[in-house]
Amino acid sequence: MAENDTNRTSRRAVLRAAGTAGAAALAAACAGPAGTRGAAGQPSASTPRPPAGSGSPSCVLAVEAGAGPYYLDLDRVRSDITEGMGGVPFRLDLTVVRASAGCRPLAAATVDVWHADPAGAYSTGKSTFLRGTQVTDDAGRCVFRTIVPGWYAGLAPHIHFKVHPDSRTETTSQLFFPEDLLLKVYVRQPYARRPAPKRPNQRDSRYRAAGATMTLAVSPDGDGFRAAYTVGIA
Repeated sequence: MAENDTNRTSRRAVLRAAGTAGAAALAAACAGPAGTRGAAGQPSASTPRPPAGSGSPSCVLAVEAGAGPYYLDLDRVRSDITEGMGGVPFRLDLTVVRASAGCRPLAAATVDVWHADPAGAYSTGKSTFLRGTQVTDDAGRCVFRTIVPGWYAGLAPHIHFKVHPDSRTETTSQLFFPEDLLLKVYVRQPYARRPAPKRPNQRDSRYRAAGATMTLAVSPDGDGFRAAYTVGIA
């Protein structure tokens, strides 16, 4: 299935099929590449691993946060969400696991992401840039190709995400970026068209409360960056 195929398979169709063999096939087809690796070909540091000599889960629950005023239920199943939007490329590899079930990978879950453009604006109305949905594969993984988000208002730059393990429940949160990375990005075009805050993260109380858990470990990737993160849901 093509990365930007938004017509053949919808998120709602996958959720209706959840728990069937068909759902597993759809998850494998619509998710990003399986076996995602971190920098230098090593397994991502956020991939859950049982700690030696401990029976405790090695993943943690994602810190839940509101969806904010810009969430749109567009049902656009695609990996590349840029729609030609300029900015510093960013690849986000997500793994969804059940923290309450020993960090078991969750297949056939749908994941929505959305975030602001370099000018700090969200797509609205008929525009759909920097929004999309993916379906996790058998390892609970999916991939989004986007750009580093811009800043706006008094909030730390972030990527919103919403996980739908089934048609009845969801987990909503947001991912932050290291502040030193943001300062390097914001001197590049098109971000540099407006002066960035000196401390884009620390001015946000939500970042101060959840940043230790929800900040991405970012590494260089070509002319952009990438990060992997494990989303633990109950």
